[in-house]
Order: sequence, then C-alpha cells, then structure tokens
Amino acid sequence: MEKRLIKKDALAGIPKKIRENFTVFAPVKVEDNVVFKELEPQEEPLVGHYQNTKNAPKGVFFPRTEVMMRYVRTPKGVQLKGIEMAAADAVLFGVRPCDARSFALLDLLFDQEKYKDPYYIAKREKATVVTLACARVPYRTCFCTSVEGGPLDGKGSDVLITDLGTDFLVEFLTPKGEKLGSYFEGTPASEEAEKKKEEVKQKAEGEIVSHIPAREIKPILDVNFDHPFWDTIHKKCLACGTCTYLCPTCHCFDISDEMKYDDGRRLRNWDSCMYPLFTKETSGHNPRPTQKERWRQRTMHKFKYYVDNFNAIACVGCGRCVMYCPVNIDIRKIVEDISKLQ
Repeated sequence: MEKRLIKKDALAGIPKKIRENFTVFAPVKVEDNVVFKELEPQEEPLVGHYQNTKNAPKGVFFPRTEVMMRYVRTPKGVQLKGIEMAAADAVLFGVRPCDARSFALLDLLFDQEKYKDPYYIAKREKATVVTLACARVPYRTCFCTSVEGGPLDGKGSDVLITDLGTDFLVEFLTPKGEKLGSYFEGTPASEEAEKKKEEVKQKAEGEIVSHIPAREIKPILDVNFDHPFWDTIHKKCLACGTCTYLCPTCHCFDISDEMKYDDGRRLRNWDSCMYPLFTKETSGHNPRPTQKERWRQRTMHKFKYYVDNFNAIACVGCGRCVMYCPVNIDIRKIVEDISKLQ
C-alpha cells in the first residue's frame, strides 16, 4: 500500500483535476447546509471545512429514484425497450469514514454470493471512494467508535486522506485508489508521518463523547421480541421517515410501474419501514400496524438481523437520525435502555 505526503494547499485543486476525466461527487455548501452531490461546472467542493454532509453519499450507488427498465405497449403485447444499468466512471471525493464504511455494509446486502443487485453493483464498481478522515472535532452526536468504526477508519475507502497539520497523508488502499495516484503529487510518507497519524487517531477518538453498547445488545434482542419495552419508544414518532432517508445504511425500496400513453418504465424508489403502508399486504392485512412494530423492526434490523445475516451492525454512528429527528428520538438512548432490560 503506497503512502504519500502532499502539501495542504494542494488538496483543494485535486477534485478539479479529477473532474477532467471522471464524474465527481463531493461536499458542497447549498444555502445553510453541506450536501454531498455531483459537482456542477465551476462548482467548488468543500475540502476539509465541514464535519459531515447532511445527506449520506449512498445515493450515488442507491439513488432515491432510478429507472430499472423501459417498455412499450404494442398490438402484439408489451415489449421490453431496454434495461438501464449504465454507470459513469465516478470519484466520490471527501467522503467521511462513517459514510465510506456504510458502502462496505451495503455491499454485504447488494453484492452477496447468491443474491446480487446489478443496478447497485454497476455504479459501485465504476466508482472510486476518496475518504477524508475526521481529524477535526466531531459532532456531539457522533458515535462511530461504538459500532466498530472510527474517525480514521479506512473501511469502504479506496483512498484515505488524513490531516497531519502541515501536510496531508494520502494512503492508496485499493487498486482502484492507486489508479488515482497521478492526481496526488507528493513525497513518500516517512515513519514520522505514520507516528503523527497515530497521534491524530488517538486524539480524534478521544473527542467522541457518545458511547453505546451496540454489539452487546444482540443477545438481549434475541430473547425480547415481545418485551413491554417496545410499548414505550415509539410514542413520539411522527412516521416522517427522516431517520431512514438520512441514514447511510437504510436500504428499503419500493418498485412501481408508470405508463404514459404506450410508454412505460419501472422505477425503484426509496421506501421506509417507518411508513404505515410499507408492509401492508394486498389482502389489507398489515403485520406492522402501529409505530410500535415499526420501531421494533428498525431497531432489530440494525442491531440483530444484520448481525445474524452478516455479522455486522447496520449502523455507522454518523448521528444524522439523532440530529434531525423532529421529535428528538435518540437511537443512542434506545440502545442504552435495551442494554438494561432483564
């Protein structure tokens, strides 16, 4: 794995050079928010001067809405016009470690040995993830170290950039990352740089003040599906879906068909387990009729079912659901309360 040191003032110009050959997605200031989006012509990304984006970058690989196929109605019946899986060579620049880790977690679902999602995989294989480590003071809602991540975690990344103070340390973690090497002009990293990175890591991890027993609650969830606890946590919930739409790892979707005259298309759209219609069956029966069952599903999915299936917690500790819930439901408190169940 190659490692280089580049000058601090050189980093800002790199996305512009990369954009000459790739579609670039990066953090951009939009009104009062920092959002992760495709860079428009002449648009400058934020490089280091932000804590995290409001939205998760998962939308690059798993869009809110995507066309799966198009078809046409003819006198002889419906005919397929084409399946849409085209993906451009892309670079995601300035992803934070928690969000990069979410890609690795989504890979477990969408790119299994037996079940593969070709739409997700086509975009994922064409993209290179350049991650900017969290050397700055994190949000007070961040808890990545509790879910097996960290401010300098490289999981899900192809390139990892760490601010060492006077320079940036650039680590090329994968062959895809190495192909971007020509854009990062610098000098080979020394042992001193490695020591400095370790100091930055220790300091950054020490700045994270939220700690929850995320892995420890799995055995408790295994035997408490019908516990009275589930009657309490949902009562403030508005079923707005904010927590799921902002979450880097939530991946529920719905598939629908739309017709205009004789032209049709099949769409995949984000959905949410918080919505009343999410599990409603054609018969009219709904196995999750209230927010109690829906909140239990959300919690079980992240801290039990995903662990059962993939031995991984389906949460990266970004804290978005905590920050933006309009009624202040806090997943950290829920996990803490579960850990105390008898």
